Amino acid sequence: MKIKADLSILDIIVHLIIWVVLSFITFGIALFFFPYSFSRFVINRTSVVDATGIERKMVCDINLFSNIGHIILWMLISLVTFGLGYIFYFYRVWNYALNNSRVE
Repeated sequence: MKIKADLSILDIIVHLIIWVVLSFITFGIALFFFPYSFSRFVINRTSVVDATGIERKMVCDINLFSNIGHIILWMLISLVTFGLGYIFYFYRVWNYALNNSRVE
């Protein structure tokens, strides 16, 4: 099996511009939602190709606002650790996103 990602430069630029603007508007609070959006953005543009060449799309079943409690907890951890907790937060979100993904 192979994993194939279809990320165009234009999609990436638009996604980043949206999140930079949101970060400025919300004074950085949007950055706690960004890892969810980023992981979903990549996973939903990824597919699994089996040995026969059949391509199956991956789907991430998370949304930005379903984990408010998780986000608030990591906001507090990041504030208490002066931002160092955010590094761990990013990995935990990826773990959560992959565990809540499926192959169609």
